[in-house]
Amino acid sequence: MSGDAVTLTGLTKRYGDVTAVDDVSLRIAPGEIYALLGLNGAGKTTLIRLLLGMVRPTAGDVVVLGEPVRRGTRAVWSRVGYLVETPAAYPELTVRENLLLQAGLRRVDRRRAAVDDVIGALALTPYADRRARTLSLGNAQRLGLAKALLHRPELLVLDEPSNGLDPAGVVEIRELIRGLGVTVLLSSHVLGEVARVATRIGIIHQGRLVRELDATAVRRRLSVSTRDLPAAIAVLREAGYEPHPYDDGLVLDEARAVDAPDAVAALLAAAGHPPTRLVVEEDDLETSFLRTVGGGDA
Repeated sequence: MSGDAVTLTGLTKRYGDVTAVDDVSLRIAPGEIYALLGLNGAGKTTLIRLLLGMVRPTAGDVVVLGEPVRRGTRAVWSRVGYLVETPAAYPELTVRENLLLQAGLRRVDRRRAAVDDVIGALALTPYADRRARTLSLGNAQRLGLAKALLHRPELLVLDEPSNGLDPAGVVEIRELIRGLGVTVLLSSHVLGEVARVATRIGIIHQGRLVRELDATAVRRRLSVSTRDLPAAIAVLREAGYEPHPYDDGLVLDEARAVDAPDAVAALLAAAGHPPTRLVVEEDDLETSFLRTVGGGDA
């Protein structure tokens, strides 16, 4: 597949006076694992529902696997798997029966073999013949993931995929996602898991995509202090950097800043605002997230 797996352009959703998603634009390349992070109510689930065509946007466009998502869009969904919020299942059917029914709806070839494969992949073999209503929250989540994966989608969209799983289950799902070799968009509150599984991270705050991070660089930042912080920020922005005010200084997490701090120092000195402190620091995703959204319960 050429081009982006997902393209969102100016995506907005309003409910009366409440703006749930505010002018979000992003691109996800084929094979990426893109994670959405945000506080409760930040707009993550609404954004996912817009992408899947479950709700209509107030403004903006969604393109999934090269197909614009509009009213009546059908063909693209045979190539997409998803698990959004609470996993759904027929409570009186067994795990295997639920999956066989889903395989029929998805027109999966060799249905029984496909069901057996996904039951094994999600560690559901001991529960295959149990009714869905008897499953624990974690195993119900596994069943939801199995249904999303059954037809071998090109794009997998997951809202809180580790919900209800014990620590061993979280690790299993992480390794499963990393080993699929397909494009994945997921939202999660489990910052440690996102740091381990994602290739790129978008932080959503109050409906806006306020920051994107390359997961390979999320642990390093350049911390700078100057006597005139607003002037230093203006100088750096004029030079194409993206400074973020933090405490009594600023941070830069772009590779060109972190890899060449001397260039940043020289730029500020030449503008008459030499740094009083400049150091490359180790960071973690939690610190980056809380700095971006201004604190709160992640």
